[in-house]
Amino acid sequence: MNAVVHSLQGVRSVARGLEWLAPVGDLAIRLWVANVFWRSGLTKIGSWDTTVLLFTHEYSVPLLPPETAALLAVVIELVFPVLLAFGLAGRFSALVLFLFNAAAVVSYPALADAGLRDHTVWGLMLLVPLLHGPGKLSLDALVARRWPAPSR
Repeated sequence: MNAVVHSLQGVRSVARGLEWLAPVGDLAIRLWVANVFWRSGLTKIGSWDTTVLLFTHEYSVPLLPPETAALLAVVIELVFPVLLAFGLAGRFSALVLFLFNAAAVVSYPALADAGLRDHTVWGLMLLVPLLHGPGKLSLDALVARRWPAPSR
């Protein structure tokens, strides 16, 4: 019986250590997925003519002219990853990028299996800040500590 109690204490100790690391994990996820979208936005503005051609002939974005869709994509990919990386409006930023990621999959039917796997991983990574918030190492957490919400 003593060995079982000792084992349970060890498990609890490991769990406390993992809880301490959770904010670092939240930050790592935010930075990783933000970097993916940021680099994609930089690629789009780096070759604007090619980007517009892709939105004209490859990507099937409904209801928007190709130039507008390309501009919207660049704005989303350059603004929201920064917000997500800093954890400012973290849930909203994750939601925008999650929906953008889903739209990218739907609007590009020629996406290969490897590309679909990448988009799936990014979508799952975005679910972490979307469902749990950006974590303790975020501007959202700093703002909440500095200016707590009024009690009801």
